[in-house]
Amino acid sequence: MQMETKNWHALEPDAVKSLLETDTNSGLSKGEVSNRQEQYGKNVLPEKEKTPEIIKFLRQFNDILVFVLLGAAVVTGFLGEYIDTIVIVLVVTIIAVVGYLQENKAEQALEGIKKLLETKASVIRDGKQSQVDSSDLVVGDILVLAAGDKVPADARIIQAEKFKVEESALTGEATTVEKKIQVVPEDAVLGDRKNMIYSGTSVATGSAKAIVTSIGEGTELGQINASIAEVETVKTPLIRQTTKFGQTVSIAILVISVVIYAFGYFVRDFDPIELMLTTIGLAVAAIPEGLPAVISIILALGVRNMAEKKAIVRSLPSVETLGAVSVICTDKTGTLTKNEMTVKQVVTAKHDIEVSGSGYEPDGDLELNGQPFDLDDDESMIDLLTVGKTCNDAQLYEEGGEWVVNGDPTEACLLTLAEKAERPIERLDVISKIPFDSEYKYMATLVDYKGERMIFIKGAPDRLFDMAEDTEFDRAYWDEKRKEIADRGQRVLGGGFKRVDASKETVDHEDVENGITFLGLYGIVDPPRQEAIEAVAACRDAGIRIKMITGDHKDTAVAIARELGMEVEGALEGKELTNMTDEEIKEASIHNDVFARTSPNDKLRLVKGLQQNGLITSMTGDGVNDAPALKRADIGVAMGIKGTEVAKEASQMVLVDDNFKTIYNAVREGRRVYDNLKKTILFLLPTNGGQALLVAMSILLGAAAPLSPVQILWVNMVVAITLSLAIAFEPLEESTMKRPPRPANVPLLSSYYIFRITFVSILIGGGSLIINYMLGDFDYSTDKLQTITLNTIVMAQLFHLFNCRTELAPAFNRHFFDNKIAFVVSALLIGLQLFITYVPFMHTLFGTAPIELQDWIYPVAFGLIVFVIVEIEKAISRRVIGNKDIH
Repeated sequence: MQMETKNWHALEPDAVKSLLETDTNSGLSKGEVSNRQEQYGKNVLPEKEKTPEIIKFLRQFNDILVFVLLGAAVVTGFLGEYIDTIVIVLVVTIIAVVGYLQENKAEQALEGIKKLLETKASVIRDGKQSQVDSSDLVVGDILVLAAGDKVPADARIIQAEKFKVEESALTGEATTVEKKIQVVPEDAVLGDRKNMIYSGTSVATGSAKAIVTSIGEGTELGQINASIAEVETVKTPLIRQTTKFGQTVSIAILVISVVIYAFGYFVRDFDPIELMLTTIGLAVAAIPEGLPAVISIILALGVRNMAEKKAIVRSLPSVETLGAVSVICTDKTGTLTKNEMTVKQVVTAKHDIEVSGSGYEPDGDLELNGQPFDLDDDESMIDLLTVGKTCNDAQLYEEGGEWVVNGDPTEACLLTLAEKAERPIERLDVISKIPFDSEYKYMATLVDYKGERMIFIKGAPDRLFDMAEDTEFDRAYWDEKRKEIADRGQRVLGGGFKRVDASKETVDHEDVENGITFLGLYGIVDPPRQEAIEAVAACRDAGIRIKMITGDHKDTAVAIARELGMEVEGALEGKELTNMTDEEIKEASIHNDVFARTSPNDKLRLVKGLQQNGLITSMTGDGVNDAPALKRADIGVAMGIKGTEVAKEASQMVLVDDNFKTIYNAVREGRRVYDNLKKTILFLLPTNGGQALLVAMSILLGAAAPLSPVQILWVNMVVAITLSLAIAFEPLEESTMKRPPRPANVPLLSSYYIFRITFVSILIGGGSLIINYMLGDFDYSTDKLQTITLNTIVMAQLFHLFNCRTELAPAFNRHFFDNKIAFVVSALLIGLQLFITYVPFMHTLFGTAPIELQDWIYPVAFGLIVFVIVEIEKAISRRVIGNKDIH
């Protein structure tokens, strides 16, 4: 709930004070604050209603394969087979618990980040200035703001002293905005409301007082947050694939079960109850009930690995989504760039000097044609550096290994520039000064320099050019140089000085109207992160397109894109996108890589356009203006340090270190996870296929069931929770990051995978059936015969594990011993099989019986046969398929 919204920027401060019933000197009383908090609520964004824990847990059962299993549990319970029912329900519960725990773990990690970012606000209440939690602010509070403060609510400025605000989180612009108290037109757009400050931005320089006009959901930030709720969330590729796969498998199982039951009842004349139990065994055999648990565990390992690499993933399927990404849309400021202004070029009348290094750390050099520049070669260069360092209100210092700015970032980068010189540059004592103001666009200081009294001046080149017209000044030359720097996307500042009488004690505007000696130009840019340059190149090698979508100016965006190695032809601006139809946006999103001066809606439309082109899309950003697109993307990636709370809430992944390279690492992990998921399916499904074939053939042949439903469930789960976990630890294959992203509509199983699963299913099922029939001629009890058959299938899968660690490459290779987990789980599986074979209470639960030592020959020999045959098949397939993509 909010007070009535007004165009506060179009009202005089006194009118705002009157409407909000507050006092600029004493502020609100404690009683009035309590009343307003009770009436209008806290200064927080509305959170989504929390899902009850029981609902979170029950949601884990929402899977068609789980429904089929629960149906089997109901039938077995109805038939009085209570042990079967208990085991099936236990397995399903284990699957649900794994998913529930992982979901909670990700949520807790994000809550930790939230707590780190809680802020305080300085307010005047009852005539005293004090610190309060930002969440306790109310409309009418008098805010007191200073450099470095986070703006905690929307407010109308009533006092300002050299006050500049960094609004990139809201508008996407890297440069600071000077704020004043004067009224602006009622129809002024957000970026032109110079007398307003907005929640989520931060103070760069100066100080101010302001009256809070909106809190919580009534702020500009809150309104964007509300619009996010209207954005449709897109299902991840893995969810779409596994859902379709589960539906197909379930329908096939139900149809086959009905057909087999009908055949057994009408043709083989089985007892209906016995036949029902055998058919349930068939259904249980065919369902890969261990697969959901294995997928959850593999994804959970991916979550853990990503967390170690500074990426927190909010949902398990999102781990894999990045591996499928074919295009990454990214904001520029603070994401691809440092959000730290840097001087890259200095031009004097004699030289064009390049400046190496980036950010505020004074690590870099002044260079001329690739060689260190000697300051003795150009006296005006020393003067220009001194002007930049002295005509400056910023402070730059090192704290905890980081370089910290107190003041305007543009001024701070001039301090860094001076520190990069080969000799110390003096910061002179200022006798008098004219502070910078956007009305006259310059700053001037009165100083003593080289034995003379001088006025140093820096500011907009055009203003300084006018001041230098009456001196020996080649305006055409300097206009050309200014244009050259601007065309590189750099912001341009000029510097100069004027000699004055030694008795002069103050400086005013009349003193600098003319007679300025112009020294040169500074070219300033918010530079790309070095790791972002490397990550963009690596993404390109992996077939991933990078799209820059920024609120900054076109020239700046194009210049940064060039440094990043991106395609910049045909860069578009927001005003062009606004006039495009959805179909034109769809085309533009494919053919252009740089989009400047964009609005939140432009970003959202571009993400939708890419998705309509069938591309799995990631959106990366840190600002409020990125949030709608972050939510719409297949996976939104927010910055954890500089990112706004709204951006993090809208995203599926948060980068703790704000490092674009972390996205590339996440893509690598995502591809590794997906490849291992596919290998796991390649490994697991032959277990189900082989057992289903075994049971179906026994019905068709009119023979006794070779395995009971609970024995089948044991095989499925013991193989899933032991052997298949080994594949989760397989490292990334060397060629993975050199192949293009998989298409969005690619099926979970390729034609080769279907062939391989069918082939191995027939091999395991047929071989087990032959062994079962062979041993039927011996004097074995039913329990003992079923125990040998059970061990035969498990041993076949144990040897098959080593086939599946590689898709087509030979099992024995130089990486054979790299994955130690494969050998650990193999030993664990053997232990579990000995447990079910020889421990008495397991005989009661699973209907097994102890077997003799010589009886183990059949399972072990059959496992070796399976291994050899599959290796032969892989060798043949390598020749047939060659280097074709089998995915």
